[in-house]
Amino acid sequence: MPNEQALPVEEPATQRPRVQSAARAIGILLAIAQSESGLSTREISERVGIGRQATYHLLHTLQATGMLTRDDRNRYLLGLRVGTLAEAFSRQLAPSEHLAPLVRALAQETGETAYASGWWHGEIMTLSFSRGTNPVQAAEVPQGYVGDAHARASGKLLLATATATVRDEYLAAHPLRRLTPNTISSRRRLDTEFAAIRERGYSVDDEEFAPGLLCMAVPFDGGYSPFVVAVSGPRERMLERRDTYLDALRRITEPGANSRGAA
Repeated sequence: MPNEQALPVEEPATQRPRVQSAARAIGILLAIAQSESGLSTREISERVGIGRQATYHLLHTLQATGMLTRDDRNRYLLGLRVGTLAEAFSRQLAPSEHLAPLVRALAQETGETAYASGWWHGEIMTLSFSRGTNPVQAAEVPQGYVGDAHARASGKLLLATATATVRDEYLAAHPLRRLTPNTISSRRRLDTEFAAIRERGYSVDDEEFAPGLLCMAVPFDGGYSPFVVAVSGPRERMLERRDTYLDALRRITEPGANSRGAA
């Protein structure tokens, strides 16, 4: 998993949450969700960036409402009622509907073919795509496409940020097919690639899925979300505009990008 970092609560004045206590409570839930085995009060206070007394009050409220619980080491864990949210998320979410506005915005800004991919029932699937406006475009990977995640920027990113167990189970069930001379078909080399992806925070497929094409992918929520977005295009143009496209990808995946009118 990516390195755990403090979750800043304060934002620029134009984007500051209207109810600070709600923003802080959400920050606490996200910090605990991103930990391996829960957090102590002190760790929560430091990661969310709020005082110890305010942290105590928020933790008490979250625990009283069933959103948090404590283990025998006095570390806070997500409570049973979070399971209600998780189940509803799976039941209510229409990935293409939620991700499509971001994908369209990315395609319009870059002119390249844009995608959103994610984990869906144990598979890494293309959930949404939008054609770009540049005269020469990348070959399209259709919505619903699964397979060959090891050769695609989005797939490599999702595997790199998955838990070791999920990653091992997926790769055990999906052969590392060699699609081009650049495809990484060795598990050892792939693990090295995953480590590099986690370090830099994004993934690149340089003619690994199809000759002549390069794709870049960036995660939502630092890799803790099960979704990523990507742009794909002719290799030479993608290399020339690499920094510009990475900036666009990162802005699109900022929290609240959709609600700020990405569509």
